Amino acid sequence: MSIAMCSGDPEGWWVYILLCEDGSFYTGIARDVRKRFAAHQRGKGARYTRAHKPVEIWCQFGPFSHRSALQEEIRLKKLSHDAKEALKAVV
Repeated sequence: MSIAMCSGDPEGWWVYILLCEDGSFYTGIARDVRKRFAAHQRGKGARYTRAHKPVEIWCQFGPFSHRSALQEEIRLKKLSHDAKEALKAVV
């Protein structure tokens, strides 16, 4: 797995975790994480982030193929809150 903190690679998909106002996390995939984060903040993203406003891109991983990004998203969504908190120290 390739881990990076930049976004916008048109050739790949990125898996990202957002920190929300209430301390919860939201995990998703995008080609441009910063653009997707801005959409979430404007209420144009997922239903979850409309109710739990995102305040920070916690971490992101990639680039992946679309299929691999979806698989990684599923894997990360299964992690506990504490495990997601620990990811920031790794990246």
